[in-house]
Amino acid sequence: MDKTGVKNKEWQVIELGEIAKIETGSKNTQDKVDDGKYPFYVRSQEIEHIDTYSYDCEAIITAGDGVGVGKVYHYIKGKFDCHQRAYVITDFKNVTGKFLYYYLLNFFYRRVKRMSAKNSVDSVRMEMLSKMKINLPPLPEQQKIAEILSTQDKLIELQEKKIEQLKELKKAYLQKMFPQKGSKYPELRFKGFTDPWEQRKVGDHCDMFNGDRSSKYPNAQDMVTDGIPFINAGDLEDGHVNLVTCNKITREKYEDLGGAKLQLGDIVYCLRGTLGKNAYIDNFNEGTVASSLVALRPKDIDGRYLFHVLNSDIEYRQRVVHDEGAAQPNLSAKSVSEFIMLVPDIEEQKQISEFLDGLDNLITLHQRKSEQEKQKKKALMQLLLTGIARTK
Repeated sequence: MDKTGVKNKEWQVIELGEIAKIETGSKNTQDKVDDGKYPFYVRSQEIEHIDTYSYDCEAIITAGDGVGVGKVYHYIKGKFDCHQRAYVITDFKNVTGKFLYYYLLNFFYRRVKRMSAKNSVDSVRMEMLSKMKINLPPLPEQQKIAEILSTQDKLIELQEKKIEQLKELKKAYLQKMFPQKGSKYPELRFKGFTDPWEQRKVGDHCDMFNGDRSSKYPNAQDMVTDGIPFINAGDLEDGHVNLVTCNKITREKYEDLGGAKLQLGDIVYCLRGTLGKNAYIDNFNEGTVASSLVALRPKDIDGRYLFHVLNSDIEYRQRVVHDEGAAQPNLSAKSVSEFIMLVPDIEEQKQISEFLDGLDNLITLHQRKSEQEKQKKKALMQLLLTGIARTK
């Protein structure tokens, strides 16, 4: 752009239908094959597989309906097949396929939302794509933009791969550092510890507090912008409470409630819906929980050790046994207190929790780096695809 904000004359405004062929796939969901030879693109970010292919080319795929409308995009060169309710964009003319992929990724959802009268969009009409105006720089600049953004994608992919590797490493350590199959001795142990572990119930080492379930239970009118955290299951993220997203209540409402009054070192655990989802309270010292959660207050046990137990296969096996739900998974605080676990002496607990905390910290570090790279990509797309920043 020049200083007045007018797009450089080298950029052309053209409709998508003039520079690419747009059609829907022909396959159904039931056509997928788990170990199929070719990629099978449906209406989600997850890529299925299939033993046939209808395309062998460079293409962009986007969801035609469902929750992925305007949000799901795939880029491919090669053989693949596609669901009948997903759009396949091919035969690019005067446009680089990868540039167009990033352009749609950045701008198409805005167009979909703008053309819909509803809060949620159910489907994409062919015209939404074919009549979409694309601002095209010259081909060499398109290629440079695509190269920059592809490099950024690779950096994000490396971070995501590192996160998965660390999670798999932690999972392996959890299996080796806790006794398995009726044994009282773990396969992997810190030096100096030889005593057998003792079988205990979670309730032996915890006080437990439900959320208030009386007529005083907070409703929408009780929520305030700045107040004391009122935590729901959706606020539990990667073992922590997201204080940005969680609801808040006034101090008066908080003090009027019975039930859980959270403090540092407590663990909140989900009893309904996403069973077992949990968080360790280490970033605030006052709050309460919704009726779908229970608060565990460790006693005579290292709290972080208990937290790691509740994020291991030990917890999963106990949860399956104690699930009281029918249509919806459900536990009670009493059933959680009956969970069986093996416990070493306090010093061994601390060493185990410190080691696993170190792995958690590494995972968190790489998650932050990944988020930073994603934000950088978002900024680069906005600058490069609007022509605010020009490549040479």
